[in-house]
Amino acid sequence: QVQLVESGGGLVQAGGSLRLSCAASGRTFSSYYMGWFRQAPGKDRDFVATIIPSGDSTRYADSVKGRFTISRDNTKNTGYLQMNSLKPEDTAVYYCAARRVFDRDFGSWGQGTQVTVSS
Repeated sequence: QVQLVESGGGLVQAGGSLRLSCAASGRTFSSYYMGWFRQAPGKDRDFVATIIPSGDSTRYADSVKGRFTISRDNTKNTGYLQMNSLKPEDTAVYYCAARRVFDRDFGSWGQGTQVTVSS
């Protein structure tokens, strides 16, 4: 499995933008699906977005469609989540995750990065 480290979280006003990064090491990142998830206080961890190994196809939760963009740079072993038009309800700890092509579940997780959106 890969090891993942997120960065880029912080405090931003509503309507602002942040870009999260997810640095991977340990195995061949380019062969892994990558995803972003988030967990707000007192709530379950929710799916945000996912991207296939080549980067050619993505999928988003309805709540972030049109505002968030997932991408990856396999030459840098790094994934990204560009978040625009942020809302207070986007406040959460954001986690990146990776899974091998033949696995059903995400088996590698980062430690999380806090995103706080003030109104």
